[in-house]
Formats: sequence, structure tokens, C-alpha cells
Amino acid sequence: MTTKHGRFSGWGRHFHRPIFFSLVILTTLGAMSLLSAAIQDDGVTPLELALLILYAILMLWITASFWTAALGFVRILRRMGRRAPADDSARNDQDEGSEPFKTALVMPVYNEDPERVFAGLRAMVQSLVETGRPEGFEIFVLSDTRDPETWIQEELQWRRWALELGQPARLFYRNRVENTARKSGNLADFCRQWGGRYRYMIVLDADSIMTGETLLEMVRRMESDRRVALIQVPPVPVNRSSLFARMLQFAGSLYGNMFVAGLAYWQQDTANFWGHNAIIRVRPFAEHCGLPQLPGHEPFGGEILSHDFVEAALLARSGWKVRLADDLGGSYEEIPPTLIDYAKRDRRWCQGNLQHSRLILARGFKSLSRIHFAMGVMSYLASPLWLLFLIATGIEAYFRSLKVPVYFFGDNVLPVWPESYAVEMATVLWVTLALLFLPKLLSLVLLAFDPVQARRFGGLPKATLSVLIESFFSVLLAPVLMLFQSKFVAAILLRTTVGWPTQERGDHQTGLAEAVGAHGVHTLIAVAAGVATYTYVPAFFWWFTPVLAGLALSIPVSMITSRTALGRLARRAGLFMTPEEAEEPRVLRLLDQHLATPQALPFAASSDRDFWSQSVAAPCAYALHAALLPDETPSRRRRHALEGLIFKLQDEGRDSLGQQEKRTLISHRDGLYELHTLLWAGKEPPMPVARTGNERTVEPLAS
Repeated sequence: MTTKHGRFSGWGRHFHRPIFFSLVILTTLGAMSLLSAAIQDDGVTPLELALLILYAILMLWITASFWTAALGFVRILRRMGRRAPADDSARNDQDEGSEPFKTALVMPVYNEDPERVFAGLRAMVQSLVETGRPEGFEIFVLSDTRDPETWIQEELQWRRWALELGQPARLFYRNRVENTARKSGNLADFCRQWGGRYRYMIVLDADSIMTGETLLEMVRRMESDRRVALIQVPPVPVNRSSLFARMLQFAGSLYGNMFVAGLAYWQQDTANFWGHNAIIRVRPFAEHCGLPQLPGHEPFGGEILSHDFVEAALLARSGWKVRLADDLGGSYEEIPPTLIDYAKRDRRWCQGNLQHSRLILARGFKSLSRIHFAMGVMSYLASPLWLLFLIATGIEAYFRSLKVPVYFFGDNVLPVWPESYAVEMATVLWVTLALLFLPKLLSLVLLAFDPVQARRFGGLPKATLSVLIESFFSVLLAPVLMLFQSKFVAAILLRTTVGWPTQERGDHQTGLAEAVGAHGVHTLIAVAAGVATYTYVPAFFWWFTPVLAGLALSIPVSMITSRTALGRLARRAGLFMTPEEAEEPRVLRLLDQHLATPQALPFAASSDRDFWSQSVAAPCAYALHAALLPDETPSRRRRHALEGLIFKLQDEGRDSLGQQEKRTLISHRDGLYELHTLLWAGKEPPMPVARTGNERTVEPLAS
């Protein structure tokens, strides 16, 4: 039976994983037998053996995805037939005499848009206030921002909100001096500095949005089982307008629910952490989730980049439960607006996921955690494996085309016709396509059983048309993403490291120059591969056309799908509709209101957007920034470096300073104080420009 929260209980839950993995293995063996029957001819050549091995690995990946969706489909159908009566699920157990505790809403940021960051947090807090139970939550903005302009703007945004909130003790902000270990180091620093004050922390991304009811329910579920250390709430993509993003949002809303339900079915209490939109019990996280440095150098050594999988595995290894709340909504995120931005985000994640290959056989982890690591690696390794499979298939087809059939042997009067394996090869193709596309059909079946939900997707006919269009574009985009990811994997294997660039979150459109720069090589590969296959293996060319078409059309498709006008047109036509667009949640409306209402920042002239200059020259902005700097005395060497930067500013002007130099000048109270005093005592303009006359002598920084 199922609980009212959708988790299976009783003896049947022990069979979930055996059922899932048996289905995956049996389906893979069946598909392999079809391919084996099609290619075996007088034994198996080394090339054919390579094809079988590649196909086996890829089919394991495909069948795991298919059966996850299929089991999720069955689970959702059962849940639909057992609608639980409404209850006060969002009640706070603290009201029943339990020991009071606090939950921290923790948002690590790195060079993000401060207006969007604080608008999202304000919307979430206002949603909490509307539930009537906001008192158990406190908010932390944990900044790793390196850009000095963004840093100062974050401080001003924080101060404005603290003044409006009237409860500054509930709202905290800090900027780390060094962003050691990136996000995982940011969270570790929070746990060391403030973790003892909180029983739970809800980890957010800069684009995360969660409803107040969901936040309360997350806490309630943690309180209901003291052995649960982490509950991951799946985020639904929202708020983007480009055609590419709206197709992803539609797919994430329609198919995602089914996949997540399937994941929860077989992962049970050893689920995964997705890095955000999750609640974590602080004490076990602090005790068990300190991440080691991997031996060796980057890209496979050094700091662990994709920390979330590892932290979930460490909690599970220590005996704590990690759950995926597939039945809990009210959790949202924003996605890249264009194909190129999507690929750039993949490049950031690729290195971290490939690092997990070193952890699969590490001591102490549970078997399911090792499977999570392997699946993380496979999510990027699948692309180069598909590329190798296509190349090997083309070579095999070429060798077969060179064989001259012999119709008469020995004394045979009648011809001996060569065996044809066209039926077997067609069967292999159709089985593979069925496993890839059947989940989309199953999602439409779920809509047919739920008319209310179907209306939220624009109605069943328009949802069906949207699935067909989305499937068409997914076929075109799949080979492009395959080459992108293959390039990323190859670069990492060649020991090329990647930084952690800021993610592009706002809507924008891909221009011709950007598209040619990103996809020009794809187009050339399509032309070269098309000419070669049509010339030497014409029969294989026609099987290869879907891949060639996607690559050949990559430039116009990338540009067309980035267009926000087409996305809005599709919405007016009722295509790619999501429930969040049909009935916009209150928290998303609050976000829109905060973003649409410009508000003056404290201590800042509304006409002057040079926030770095204000932190140096404007007394109030200077005082705020100086108060937020950590207490530390710069070394003599550091004081001389600061002094040199002040001379450079005086002699050559503000534009001579790079971003890192600007940050250095305002990162230490001594340097900031000296510069601020110098500008005002000398009655010079707020930011000096280069001069050739009698410059005033700058005194050395005070010891």
C-alpha cells in the first residue's frame, strides 16, 4: 500500500529495486540478442564485438530511463485512484509543545543578478508570511561573488530589505574573502559559523523559488522521521519565454513528474541530492559531509565539483535516510534560455560528474550510491559512446558493402541467395525508438485520465501537438548536444580544466555570429559525413539522415529556438503550456511584482549605477560596506600592495583598475579607509581621473 505522501510501505517495498533492475537487465539482454542475430555472419568480427559492447552499455542507459518512467507511470496512476482527503499537512509541529527550533533558508550566490536574487527571496518570505507561520525561518545570503560592482549591489539590496522587513535578525548576508571549494565550501563555512543555531537548512540556488506551504511541509516531514537527513523536492522549470526554454519547461512539467515518481520508487531511502531545493538536517550534514580533496590534479583531482551526489552518498553511508519527495510540488527553478547557454551549463557540470568515476569503487559507499555515481558519469559519457557507435556502424556498413555476393557454390544448379538481416536491424531500430519515445506517450495517457490536469497543459489535443513538435525538435537537437558533450568529455580527458563561469539566466536571443561560432563545426561535420556516406555507403546514408539533418540545420535551429517572439506566439496558440502558466502560483506572481517594481537602493543615487565608486566615496555606502568586512589586519606586504593600487588610481584613473584590483581595494578596511579619507580630505572628485599636474602626495597606509 502507499502512504498519503506517496511512499510505499510494507513488505512490498523490498521488491522495488529487484523489480526495477530485473526489468532493465532483461530488456537490455533482449535488445542485444536482436542486434547479435542481425550482425552475426560467419562469426563475430572485432568491429561487430565492439558494436555489441557499445550497444549493451547504451541500452542499459536507455532501458533504465524507460523503466523509471514506466514505473513512475504506474505509481501515478495508483496515486490518482487513491486521492487522499485534504488535511492540515502544513501545520508546524512546534505548535504542539515540541522544542523550538529554527530553519535557515540558505542561498549561495556567485556573481548573480542581485535584483533577481533578492526578489526571489522576498517572494518566498512573503509566501511564508501568508501561511501565518514565518517565525521558524531565517534567511542567509551566502555570497561568493568576485565582481566588485555586484558585491556592493548585493549589500545595498540586503540593507534595503532589512530596513523594510523590520526584523534584521532574521536576514543575514556575508561575502567570503576567498571562495574556497565553491558552493560546497560556502555551505561548509555556513555550517561552521552558524550551523549550531539551526536544526535544518533549506538549500536554494539563485534562481530557486519555493512556496511557503512547501517550505513548511518539508520541515514537517523532517520532523515526522528523525532518521531522515535530506529531502529533495524536484524543481519545475518556469519563467522563461524563448521557444527553446518553453519546450524544456513543457517537457519538464509533463514528463518530469513521471520520471521523478519512478526514481522515488526504486531509490527509496537512498535517493540523491540535486544541489538545491532540498531540506537538510544540519547536524549530520556537518558531521559526515566534509568533502575530501581528490588526489592528483584537475580535472579528475582536486576539489570535488559536483558535491551534491557525494554528500547524499556520505549521508547514506552513515545510516541516514535520503528521500525524494516526488509528490510535493511548489518548487521551481529557471533554466538557460538558449541551446548554447544550455550547452555552457553542461560544460560546467561535465567535469564534476566525470570526477565521480573515481568514487564508484571507493570504500564504504552503499551499492545504490555507487549506481548514482555511475549514472552521473554516464549522463555525459553516453554522448561520446553514441558517437562511437554511429561511427562503428558506418564502418561496418561500408565493409559489408564491399562484399560481393556469390550465388553458386560447387555443383549447385540453383542459386544460393545471401541472407538478409533487414528485418532484424529494423527491429533493433524500432525497439530503441520505442524505449526512447514511449514515455512521452505514457505522459499523454496520464493526461487522458486527468482532465483537470489536461486543461492546465492547454487541453489534450494541444498537449499532444506540443509533444509532437517537442519530439521533432528533440530529434534535431540530440546530435548537436551529442557533439557538444563529446567535445566536453574529450577536453576533460585531455586534462583541460574548466572554470565556474556565471550562468546566463535571463532571456536573450542567439545572433548569427554566435550561432556560427558555436555550430559552424557541426555543420561542416554534417556535410563531410553526408558526402562520405552517400558516396561510399548510400544505403546507410538514408538511415543516417536524422543525425545529419540535426547537425546541418544546427545554426538556424539554434537561432530560431532562441526567439522569445516565437515562444510567446506558441503560448498564445496554447502550445507548450504548463500548469504554472495556466494558473500562475502566488509565489511566482510575487516574484514578478518585485522584479517589475523598481525601488531605490539605500545610500545610492538612483542615477549612478557605479556601485564600486559609491562604496569608496559615498559616506553611507562606505560605512555599510566597511561594517560588513571581516575583522583582519592586513600584512605589511598587503598594505604595500594596497598603497600601490591607490597610487595607480590617483595617477591613471579608475579605468586603469581591473576587477580584481577594484575588489582588492575594497576588501580590507585599512585600504578602504585610506582611499575614502583621501578622496574627501583632498576635496577631489569621487573617482579621480588621470592628471599631469601637481598630484597630491599619498601618505603610506597606517600600520
